[in-house]
Amino acid sequence: MKHLHVAAAVLIFEGRILCLQRNVSSYDYISYKFEFPGGKIEPGETKEEALMRELSEELDISVRISPDDFFMTVHHVYPDFEITMETYLCPVGAPAFTRKEHISHVWAAPEEMKKLDWAAADLPVVESLVERFQTDRP
Repeated sequence: MKHLHVAAAVLIFEGRILCLQRNVSSYDYISYKFEFPGGKIEPGETKEEALMRELSEELDISVRISPDDFFMTVHHVYPDFEITMETYLCPVGAPAFTRKEHISHVWAAPEEMKKLDWAAADLPVVESLVERFQTDRP
C-alpha cells in the first residue's frame, strides 16, 4: 500500500482557522472534503521546508515555520493509501491568500470546524484544536 508523508498547516488569523475544501479526487472518500493546506515532503526537505513550499505553491503565501510550531502527527489508513501527516500551528498576520487548488474555503472558529465535512485524516487535528480552544477559554 502506498504511504504518503505530508506536512499540513493550521493557519490561524484572529482566532479563526483556515479550512480548505478539496476539489474532486480520484478517491471518492476525499473528494470535496475539507482539509488543512499542505502536501508531500520531498526527499531532502525538512518537514518545515516542505510545508513552507507547499503553502507558497497552493496558496501563494509566505509563512515562516519552525520546529517549535509543531502541533501533532496523525497516521491514517485510507482504503487505497496510508498517510502520516505532521501538523503545525501557523499564525498569520493577514487572511489574504490565493486559492489555487481548492474549490472553497472558510475561516472558522474552532467550535465551528466540526460542522464541516472533513477528510478522515484531518479529523483528529480538528478534535485536538476544538479541545485546545475549550481548554484555553476562561
